[in-house]
Amino acid sequence: MKQKKILLIDDEPDILEILSYNLEKEGYEVATATNGNEGIEKAKEMLPDLILLDVMMPEKDGIETCQEMRKIKELQKTLIVFLSARSEEFSQLAGFQAGANDYIVKIIKPKVLISKVNALLRLTSQVSNSSQNIELGDLIINKDNFCVSKGGQQFMLPKKEFNLLYLLASNTEKVFKRDEILEKVWGNDVIVGERTIDVHIRRLREKLGIDTIQTLKGIGYKLVVYI
Repeated sequence: MKQKKILLIDDEPDILEILSYNLEKEGYEVATATNGNEGIEKAKEMLPDLILLDVMMPEKDGIETCQEMRKIKELQKTLIVFLSARSEEFSQLAGFQAGANDYIVKIIKPKVLISKVNALLRLTSQVSNSSQNIELGDLIINKDNFCVSKGGQQFMLPKKEFNLLYLLASNTEKVFKRDEILEKVWGNDVIVGERTIDVHIRRLREKLGIDTIQTLKGIGYKLVVYI
């Protein structure tokens, strides 16, 4: 299996040293940068699978850095995760709005962070290895017949509910904004009410018992699966 590449961007040398040591011990190829501008250049050169990014940094903060990275075609599918001491809700919302896949507060222990990184990259690999079927734990989504099974029980979903679930599951941990969901599931030419997405999400939760479809108030939804 191809060695996964991780880029760490943080202005604290101790953080870079600790994380680099633990990630390399786990078998990852690791590169580091100490500010946003350096991080962008290294990301374009390295094309990492995952970027762990601090918020408060000199020259260019993490939010600006993430926004610029999301404009780079080669980094569109790269997972970007904020790792910051800032735990305020507005900071986390700003991170997701900038294009991050997740936001982790720095008090997390290294072993827990490594487990999180492993899960993120494992789930991403599982989805990318199949263009039709998605398998996330006991949740299996078959695009050929619009069939979903969870815990061995099968469900036939209406087309819009299925497409919504498939979209969320196609990029786990990504926050799908409401406008993006409407465009990809309902299309630009279809006019639907503001609560349409909320109703479909509620139905999916009720039918499948999926408590991992998370709502980010004012932004959108994401699917988080723990294996």
